[in-house]
Amino acid sequence: MVRGVVAAAAALLLAVLAGCGSESPKEGGQAGAPLGAGPPSSKVDVATEKMVAAKKASEVEPCRPGSASDGGLPKIELACLGGGESADLASFEGPMVINLFQGFCAPCKEEMPALQSFHETYGDQVPVIGIDVMDTVPGVALEEAISRGVTFPMYADPGGDLQGGPLTARAVPATYVLSSSGEVELLQMGGMTSATQVKELVEKKLGITL
Repeated sequence: MVRGVVAAAAALLLAVLAGCGSESPKEGGQAGAPLGAGPPSSKVDVATEKMVAAKKASEVEPCRPGSASDGGLPKIELACLGGGESADLASFEGPMVINLFQGFCAPCKEEMPALQSFHETYGDQVPVIGIDVMDTVPGVALEEAISRGVTFPMYADPGGDLQGGPLTARAVPATYVLSSSGEVELLQMGGMTSATQVKELVEKKLGITL
């Protein structure tokens, strides 16, 4: 009996770590992975010595605050994932792509190359930033991103400060767009597999041509 309970618990844990979908997406595509269990904590260290060293050895771009006084995003200060300058989200201006992710989210990892490819091709017109949300193991998130060639700036919201606002993460990955007029809209909840797909979604949602 005990062996059966242990086996069931192990299977459940593996399912969560594998990133099983749990929500229907609002904008098409596959659902995101469920967020990790347990309350978020702002005390999570998002720039350990190991993380800082890994980031310095990578090509991840430094975090830089924007120049706007109120670009449309919430006035929330987020730490830079892996160390660096924090940024007030309200300082960013659109158009911009904002990807919410976690380290143990399989769909998040599958989507990273598409976002990176979009960043390399169109980042001068529509910048991309990542936010590791409500994650108790941000070191894994940074490691997974680096291993997949991500270079766009990444921030961290371990305490869930974004929840309840326009960048609420009901599941991950969730990608939003910020328009030049300061409007925030959901772009896609998982399922992006190429820069072309990201481009088409951004053009459709923002009404622009890249």
